[in-house]
Amino acid sequence: MSAPSPAPAAYEVRLAEDPADREACFAVRKDVFVAEQKVPEDIEYDAYDAGAVHVLAIREDGVPLGTGRLLHGAAAAAKNGDGDPAVGSLGRLAVTAAARGLGVGAALVRAVEDAARARGLTAVDLHAQTHALGFYERLGYQAYGPEFPDAGIPHRAMRRSL
Repeated sequence: MSAPSPAPAAYEVRLAEDPADREACFAVRKDVFVAEQKVPEDIEYDAYDAGAVHVLAIREDGVPLGTGRLLHGAAAAAKNGDGDPAVGSLGRLAVTAAARGLGVGAALVRAVEDAARARGLTAVDLHAQTHALGFYERLGYQAYGPEFPDAGIPHRAMRRSL
Protein backbone atom coordinates (compact mmCIF):
# COMPACT_ATOMS: atom_id res chain seq x y z
CA MET A 1 0.00 0.00 0.00
CA SER A 2 1.33 3.43 -0.89
CA ALA A 3 1.64 6.24 1.59
CA PRO A 4 -1.12 8.86 1.48
CA SER A 5 -0.20 11.94 -0.51
CA PRO A 6 0.45 15.02 1.59
CA ALA A 7 -2.44 17.42 2.05
CA PRO A 8 -2.15 20.59 -0.04
CA ALA A 9 -0.73 23.55 1.83
CA ALA A 10 -3.33 25.85 3.35
CA TYR A 11 -3.93 29.20 1.71
CA GLU A 12 -5.78 32.40 2.43
CA VAL A 13 -7.55 34.85 0.15
CA ARG A 14 -7.22 38.51 1.04
CA LEU A 15 -7.43 41.98 -0.41
CA ALA A 16 -4.11 42.91 -2.00
CA GLU A 17 -3.60 46.28 -0.40
CA ASP A 18 0.15 46.59 0.08
CA PRO A 19 2.73 46.85 -2.72
CA ALA A 20 4.12 43.33 -2.14
CA ASP A 21 0.64 41.80 -2.50
CA ARG A 22 -0.02 43.82 -5.65
CA GLU A 23 3.29 42.62 -7.13
CA ALA A 24 2.32 39.03 -6.29
CA CYS A 25 -0.98 39.55 -8.16
CA PHE A 26 0.84 40.89 -11.21
CA ALA A 27 3.35 38.00 -11.09
CA VAL A 28 0.51 35.44 -11.17
CA ARG A 29 -1.11 37.28 -14.10
CA LYS A 30 2.21 37.32 -15.96
CA ASP A 31 2.67 33.57 -15.43
CA VAL A 32 -0.87 32.64 -16.45
CA PHE A 33 -1.85 35.15 -19.11
CA VAL A 34 1.43 36.29 -20.65
CA ALA A 35 3.61 33.14 -20.39
CA GLU A 36 0.97 30.39 -20.52
CA GLN A 37 -1.80 31.91 -22.67
CA LYS A 38 0.45 34.19 -24.77
CA VAL A 39 -1.52 37.38 -24.08
CA PRO A 40 0.68 40.33 -25.09
CA GLU A 41 2.12 41.92 -21.94
CA ASP A 42 1.27 45.42 -23.14
CA ILE A 43 -2.47 44.62 -23.02
CA GLU A 44 -2.42 42.50 -19.84
CA TYR A 45 -1.74 45.50 -17.59
CA ASP A 46 -3.98 48.51 -18.08
CA ALA A 47 -5.07 51.82 -16.61
CA TYR A 48 -7.84 50.04 -14.67
CA ASP A 49 -5.29 48.31 -12.40
CA ALA A 50 -4.63 51.49 -10.39
CA GLY A 51 -8.21 51.93 -9.17
CA ALA A 52 -9.24 48.26 -9.01
CA VAL A 53 -9.73 46.14 -5.92
CA HIS A 54 -7.27 43.24 -6.23
CA VAL A 55 -7.60 39.95 -4.37
CA LEU A 56 -4.78 37.48 -3.77
CA ALA A 57 -4.75 33.80 -2.85
CA ILE A 58 -1.50 33.05 -1.07
CA ARG A 59 -0.20 29.82 0.42
CA GLU A 60 0.76 29.80 4.10
CA ASP A 61 4.43 29.69 3.06
CA GLY A 62 4.03 32.90 1.02
CA VAL A 63 3.70 31.40 -2.48
CA PRO A 64 1.04 33.28 -4.50
CA LEU A 65 -1.57 30.93 -6.01
CA GLY A 66 -4.07 33.20 -7.72
CA THR A 67 -5.52 36.63 -8.19
CA GLY A 68 -8.52 38.55 -9.48
CA ARG A 69 -9.69 42.13 -9.62
CA LEU A 70 -12.90 44.08 -9.22
CA LEU A 71 -13.65 47.24 -11.13
CA HIS A 72 -16.37 49.45 -9.67
CA GLY A 73 -17.94 52.80 -10.39
CA ALA A 74 -17.23 54.44 -13.74
CA ALA A 75 -14.51 51.88 -14.62
CA ALA A 76 -16.97 49.00 -14.25
CA ALA A 77 -19.78 50.84 -16.02
CA ALA A 78 -17.48 51.25 -19.03
CA LYS A 79 -16.93 47.47 -19.18
CA ASN A 80 -20.27 45.90 -18.21
CA GLY A 81 -23.04 45.16 -20.64
CA ASP A 82 -25.36 48.06 -19.85
CA GLY A 83 -23.26 50.84 -18.29
CA ASP A 84 -24.88 50.34 -14.87
CA PRO A 85 -22.61 51.79 -12.12
CA ALA A 86 -24.21 49.38 -9.58
CA VAL A 87 -22.67 46.43 -11.46
CA GLY A 88 -19.05 45.55 -10.76
CA SER A 89 -16.69 43.97 -13.25
CA LEU A 90 -14.69 40.89 -12.23
CA GLY A 91 -11.59 40.36 -14.31
CA ARG A 92 -8.03 39.11 -14.53
CA LEU A 93 -8.93 35.96 -12.58
CA ALA A 94 -5.87 33.72 -12.74
CA VAL A 95 -4.78 30.63 -10.82
CA THR A 96 -1.30 29.17 -11.17
CA ALA A 97 -1.08 25.78 -12.88
CA ALA A 98 0.11 24.11 -9.66
CA ALA A 99 -2.91 25.42 -7.70
CA ARG A 100 -5.68 24.46 -10.13
CA GLY A 101 -8.26 22.06 -8.76
CA LEU A 102 -7.80 23.20 -5.14
CA GLY A 103 -10.78 25.58 -5.03
CA VAL A 104 -8.61 28.68 -5.35
CA GLY A 105 -10.53 30.11 -8.32
CA ALA A 106 -13.91 29.79 -6.58
CA ALA A 107 -12.49 31.35 -3.40
CA LEU A 108 -11.16 34.29 -5.43
CA VAL A 109 -14.53 34.81 -7.15
CA ARG A 110 -16.29 34.83 -3.76
CA ALA A 111 -13.74 37.34 -2.41
CA VAL A 112 -14.40 39.64 -5.38
CA GLU A 113 -18.14 39.30 -4.77
CA ASP A 114 -17.64 40.17 -1.09
CA ALA A 115 -15.68 43.27 -2.13
CA ALA A 116 -18.50 44.19 -4.53
CA ARG A 117 -21.13 43.83 -1.78
CA ALA A 118 -18.99 45.96 0.55
CA ARG A 119 -19.13 48.71 -2.08
CA GLY A 120 -22.92 48.48 -2.43
CA LEU A 121 -22.91 46.82 -5.85
CA THR A 122 -25.92 44.72 -6.86
CA ALA A 123 -24.32 42.40 -9.43
CA VAL A 124 -21.00 41.36 -10.93
CA ASP A 125 -20.28 41.06 -14.65
CA LEU A 126 -17.32 39.26 -16.18
CA HIS A 127 -15.92 38.26 -19.53
CA ALA A 128 -15.23 34.51 -19.33
CA GLN A 129 -12.96 32.57 -21.63
CA THR A 130 -15.38 30.12 -23.23
CA HIS A 131 -13.57 27.08 -21.80
CA ALA A 132 -14.35 28.48 -18.30
CA LEU A 133 -18.10 28.99 -18.77
CA GLY A 134 -18.96 25.88 -16.74
CA PHE A 135 -16.76 27.04 -13.85
CA TYR A 136 -18.61 30.37 -13.63
CA GLU A 137 -22.03 28.76 -14.17
CA ARG A 138 -21.39 26.54 -11.13
CA LEU A 139 -20.80 29.76 -9.15
CA GLY A 140 -24.15 31.22 -10.25
CA TYR A 141 -23.17 33.29 -13.30
CA GLN A 142 -25.31 33.34 -16.43
CA ALA A 143 -23.93 33.96 -19.91
CA TYR A 144 -25.50 36.61 -22.12
CA GLY A 145 -24.77 38.04 -25.56
CA PRO A 146 -22.67 36.60 -28.35
CA GLU A 147 -19.19 35.12 -28.17
CA PHE A 148 -16.42 37.66 -28.84
CA PRO A 149 -12.62 37.62 -29.03
CA ASP A 150 -10.45 39.24 -26.35
CA ALA A 151 -6.67 39.03 -26.80
CA GLY A 152 -7.41 36.46 -29.52
CA ILE A 153 -9.26 34.17 -27.05
CA PRO A 154 -13.03 33.48 -27.36
CA HIS A 155 -15.08 34.97 -24.48
CA ARG A 156 -18.70 35.38 -23.36
CA ALA A 157 -20.15 38.01 -21.04
CA MET A 158 -21.66 36.66 -17.81
CA ARG A 159 -23.45 38.18 -14.81
CA ARG A 160 -24.48 37.19 -11.29
CA SER A 161 -26.82 39.20 -9.08
CA LEU A 162 -25.61 39.63 -5.51
